[in-house]
Amino acid sequence: MIPLRDTQPSYTFPFVTVAIIALNVLAFLYEFTMDPYEFNFFIAHHGVIPARLQWVDVLTSIFLHGGWLHLIGNMWFLWIYGDNVEDILGHAQYLAFYLLCGLAATMVHVVFNADSSAPTIGASGAIVGVMGAYVVKFPHSKITTLVLVVVFITTMEIPAYLILLYWFVIQFFSGVGSMGHSHLSQGGVAWFAHIGGFLAGVALILVMRTQERFSHRPDMRW
Repeated sequence: MIPLRDTQPSYTFPFVTVAIIALNVLAFLYEFTMDPYEFNFFIAHHGVIPARLQWVDVLTSIFLHGGWLHLIGNMWFLWIYGDNVEDILGHAQYLAFYLLCGLAATMVHVVFNADSSAPTIGASGAIVGVMGAYVVKFPHSKITTLVLVVVFITTMEIPAYLILLYWFVIQFFSGVGSMGHSHLSQGGVAWFAHIGGFLAGVALILVMRTQERFSHRPDMRW
């Protein structure tokens, strides 16, 4: 299932979301100018390595990506969900929220991979925090989703809480299933970072002051 767009309107322009996307794209274009040796050196010095954690790397790592698909997938999800969360938090508080989710995701990854020497990069941990906030505040918003049914491709409108909880369950069982396998120390998907970021987003949106500008319209509920 690939989410395409949501039905929840936002009432302010998402300046911070657009700025975050632009920074990620610019950082990736800079990476793209490097040869493989330079790129590996760059990631080793600016990605998060649990075995030698440096706090500045926590910040730099969430603006770096390992390939076009990694970048596009993350930015697409941020574009779908970020504008509404920014709308109710306000621009400054949303930026703090985003960075805190990225920090929480990173720390969960470090806890579960304390001896790993593999650098971790990507905005996923922060973005899934945005997704966690979205499912709390807009559970009945419908997500237009591209679905493969046997050999046919179609679109469906699925409530946000169903698609995001389905995503969370996949992350959870993938993380549990990866425990004890050697690939965790050699790179791969940071499943527990995703889980940590999502739960951080849920927790933060419940304690942060929000502007409840969204409407609960009957046609947005199933």
